[in-house]
Amino acid sequence: MRKPLILFAIMIFFWTAGTCLADAPHKVGPFVLDREISGFKDYVIMETALPIRHMENIEEVETKPIEGFKSGLIAYATCTAPRHIVRIKLKYLDSSKKFYEELLKRIKKRFGDPAEYRGDPFHIVIAWKWSFVDKNNHNISLIIQHNTMDAEEKKGNSIKLTNSSLIGKDRLCYTEKEIDLREKLRHRNWKVMVPQLRGWDRFVPQ
Repeated sequence: MRKPLILFAIMIFFWTAGTCLADAPHKVGPFVLDREISGFKDYVIMETALPIRHMENIEEVETKPIEGFKSGLIAYATCTAPRHIVRIKLKYLDSSKKFYEELLKRIKKRFGDPAEYRGDPFHIVIAWKWSFVDKNNHNISLIIQHNTMDAEEKKGNSIKLTNSSLIGKDRLCYTEKEIDLREKLRHRNWKVMVPQLRGWDRFVPQ
């Protein structure tokens, strides 16, 4: 009974070792996860900063033209580690499938096979995802995508590098602050407002 348990433990060790520490990527182009956005002010248009829909704690800025890339969006936290980059999304200038296949080959050579296929079954949109755990025990995901037909997706070749752990911590921080603020407002000694309508007219729709 002990032998299978030892073999299982060895397998878990090597699997964990293969997805941890220095193997986890943190940089794409000039941008680096968990670095302050101010360090990349020459590459972004800060005036374009907007909260992400349904993720208001995270703000996103557009990139300036960068050699080899057509466009990009850099997301940063606002609560736990204000202005620290949590996601890098870049679109490559070369939109060809040949470029995508070469990029896929080079990423596989560096990080091994992807963990998950994220595209559609017909390969109109081709997307592969890698998952890592870095030396800080942060979950890092890497997705590369090729699309030339689906109008609802970004056309061409794109890459997305995300620190999911930082996004989750920032969301929790934002939610706790929001709850604290609302509780303070609810318990403030507000003056009772008296409407112009009297009697049942206050309660019945007019």
